[in-house]
Amino acid sequence: MRVRLKYVVEDVDRHGNIRLYYRRKGSTKVRLPGPLGSPAFLAAYKAADSGAPPAKADDGKVKVIKAGSVRWLCVQYFQSAMFNELDARTQYVRRGLLERFCQNKDDGDKPYRLILPRHLRQRRDEMMDRPEAANGMLKALRQLFKFAVRYDHHDDNPAAKVEYLKNKNPDGFHSWTLEEIARYEARHPIGTKARLALALMLYSGQRRSDIISFGRQHIRDGRLIFTQHKNRNSKPVRLEIPVIEELQKIIEASPCGDLTFLVTEFNRPFTSNGFGNWFRKRCDEAGLTDCSAHGLRKAAASRLAELGCSEFEIMAVTGHSTSKEVTRYTKAASQKKRADSAMKRLSAEQK
Repeated sequence: MRVRLKYVVEDVDRHGNIRLYYRRKGSTKVRLPGPLGSPAFLAAYKAADSGAPPAKADDGKVKVIKAGSVRWLCVQYFQSAMFNELDARTQYVRRGLLERFCQNKDDGDKPYRLILPRHLRQRRDEMMDRPEAANGMLKALRQLFKFAVRYDHHDDNPAAKVEYLKNKNPDGFHSWTLEEIARYEARHPIGTKARLALALMLYSGQRRSDIISFGRQHIRDGRLIFTQHKNRNSKPVRLEIPVIEELQKIIEASPCGDLTFLVTEFNRPFTSNGFGNWFRKRCDEAGLTDCSAHGLRKAAASRLAELGCSEFEIMAVTGHSTSKEVTRYTKAASQKKRADSAMKRLSAEQK
């Protein structure tokens, strides 16, 4: 009995040769080696169906994935519940990181059981000029080998023994200053989509992936009620944040879409990346080349800290589950506030 595999199609080239492809809506068309049903074909089909980009030789032909290789382990990981429980964005980023690791010096063809911490440490050191990229690679490999240990493919996690590189910019994204916010507001007055975007981020303290989904249906009894997009499938965080008068005034004066406040020029909701690119241009128009959407989240947290809010009060707005990240956001504001308090005491003592 002949079994027909899903998404496998046959194309005939101009010479009359039959070519096999994996073609699935929303995925890249992948060439499969023949003949149909051969071990090489089945291995390539399994990799394409898992979403793993195909390994290619120098002549452009699809390689056979070797059992026990790093790429083979990646295919098993991509098909696991451990990977598929991740958000789509996290899956996309992690798959890309692991694919780049496999492509470098054909590391994907090497036996994963022979990889030692010193091998990964050497690879990390080759990326010292890009510490965030190096750390991202290590994080992905830690999860890959964590899967290997959990599913009995390996008894060790060599990536967990390799230290992350120290970030040259430990504070991360630049936090907007009051002067930068004022400059943006001067360039984009109330009534513009650009000003509405700023207000939604600044007065809610949320990520861009959240504010692009906000609409009138999320406001009930004067509160913005929603579940944060990040980790919504694994560790959902539901928030209820009061809509302050300034934000309400800007919403009422701004052009809004039917289901979301913010829409594209085609009257459709933004994607997260699409909004990031669009907002980047609005910042550039105001001469704010160092400012970004994520920096507004930091600015919102810093403002609350300067007003004397506790870390737990700030966490109730930002949705952080631990104070570690909030402390990093508010470190400068907290230092300023403590210094003011200390010098006031010194001044009073002198008098």
